[in-house]
Amino acid sequence: MAHRPVLTAALVSVATALAGAAVAVAAPPGDVLVSNGSRPTPFSQNKQNEPAVAIDAANPNVVVAGSNDEIDLESCAAGDPSTCPFTPGVGVSGVYFSFDSGASWTQPTYNGWTARDCLGPAACTPHPGPIGTLPKYYESGLVSDGDPAVAFGPRMKNGTFSWANGSRLYYANLTSNFNAKRTETFKGAEAIAVSRTDDVAAAAAGQDNAWMSPVLISKQSATTFSDKEQVWADNASSSRYFGNVYVCWASFRSNSKGQALPTPLNVARSTDGGSTWTQKQVGPATDNRNNSQPDGCTVRTDSLGNVYVFGIGTRGGASYQMMYKSTDGGAHWAGPTLITTVTAPGVPDPVLGRPVMDGVAGARVDLAAGPSVDIANGAPSGAGATNEIVMTWSDGRAGLNNEQLMLESSTDGGASWVGPTAVPLRTLDKSTATDRPVYTAPALSPNGKDLYVTVNAFTTPYQPTTTTPRNLVGEVIHADVAAGVPTGWKLLHRGADGDPRGTSQNGLTAEFLGDYVYTAATDSGAVGVWNDARNAADCPAIDAYRASLYTSTPATPPDVLASCPATFGNSDIFGAHVLDPTP
Repeated sequence: MAHRPVLTAALVSVATALAGAAVAVAAPPGDVLVSNGSRPTPFSQNKQNEPAVAIDAANPNVVVAGSNDEIDLESCAAGDPSTCPFTPGVGVSGVYFSFDSGASWTQPTYNGWTARDCLGPAACTPHPGPIGTLPKYYESGLVSDGDPAVAFGPRMKNGTFSWANGSRLYYANLTSNFNAKRTETFKGAEAIAVSRTDDVAAAAAGQDNAWMSPVLISKQSATTFSDKEQVWADNASSSRYFGNVYVCWASFRSNSKGQALPTPLNVARSTDGGSTWTQKQVGPATDNRNNSQPDGCTVRTDSLGNVYVFGIGTRGGASYQMMYKSTDGGAHWAGPTLITTVTAPGVPDPVLGRPVMDGVAGARVDLAAGPSVDIANGAPSGAGATNEIVMTWSDGRAGLNNEQLMLESSTDGGASWVGPTAVPLRTLDKSTATDRPVYTAPALSPNGKDLYVTVNAFTTPYQPTTTTPRNLVGEVIHADVAAGVPTGWKLLHRGADGDPRGTSQNGLTAEFLGDYVYTAATDSGAVGVWNDARNAADCPAIDAYRASLYTSTPATPPDVLASCPATFGNSDIFGAHVLDPTP
């Protein structure tokens, strides 16, 4: 049985006495707040996590990011002040635009179903009004439910894709029914929807009609929960399937007489700019103690149009990075290829029932070992593509507090792999000497000469109590790539420190950082985005409440706004635009 750490009354008293308020920290050079439409208070309107980013290959100064953004939810003060719920019907898929390569950002305001004016003490009554998330979901009988994924591809005109026609932005996310009790737009709990725009300038200016209505792409049954999707558009004009769009996700289905939870990996493809989609189950559905199907998927294409989908799964009880490959534009798939074994980082938390790395009641890290992948496909033209594939993840094989940033690479279309190799994160700079990678995201320059990796890392060891400060940073590192081998690793950017205890699940029982960070690159530089806690204040009352859950006398949640510093829960999305240090 897992050990349950206990906080004594004295420690709880100390925790209460050390009430701290996060002071807004100045961004380091090259560091910028991406989710800048969010207010610093109250919780949970100040909460963002799980960022994604994409660069328009044809217009590389245009960058779009997404995140789980709770800007439009009700305040904890609305109704019961000890609860901070997800307001029914209110979306959380935030979107942000940059027109200077990620140096500055804007978050538009649209119209939709909102609760941002539900500040208490009266119970919340959401209504149509201003939103900072994707538009046209409420009008479509849907709710944008986050897990953001963004990609740019070419527009189609007269049946032909061409960059000369302009660019199309795709934003994939989870979605639920707006009001399933009255009108069910689709069957099941969660589906996958894709939003699109051909006019990012108008979308950034807050014009709802710059966006097309969301398209449901997942096949659903009454028991289907579609989750952890990623999107990619074939953006190299040299490709046989240039312009195709692909979305991968895990489809959680009904229990099989208590013996298994069928969870197949699915891929949907569109050949007409996202108007219609064809779904394909790319592998088996069996999910049990010995064999599970790939989760935390990533999808990419090379300059020839081959499609690759990656995920973490198990075979014979061992965890593997897995790959499926299609050579005919997603019509058929081969695999899975078992690339390498993986050791997931973290230890099980006895209250959460999920792995954590930074301490008790910490942020869950279920997908820290999931693969993040990029391919040097030469976009937008495909010229000069090396088609090298690079994969990174956080690995726990060296033990708790010694987690490693692992890298695998392939230069022959996934037929063979080199690695895993531990990236020397702790030797890049004195400031990285204690870094423990949580989430990682690589991006290769289209010409394959540069590799950038964005990392969220804890810099403090696992904490057995909630009273000791913890630390989280975001950073971007770089290596030159010679003959397929990354060399000369260098720290390009390191964000400000933040205490992740100031982040929170809406249920208040633990911290929350989501499941990923993201990077996108050009031949001259990259944009990385990460989860950031620099402006999130630790709340001793919450620390004490969380600690009590590990004892035989769990407490009730406190009145959040009355008991905590104003900026408790204020997790942000920060980003950095970095240049190639060896052009």
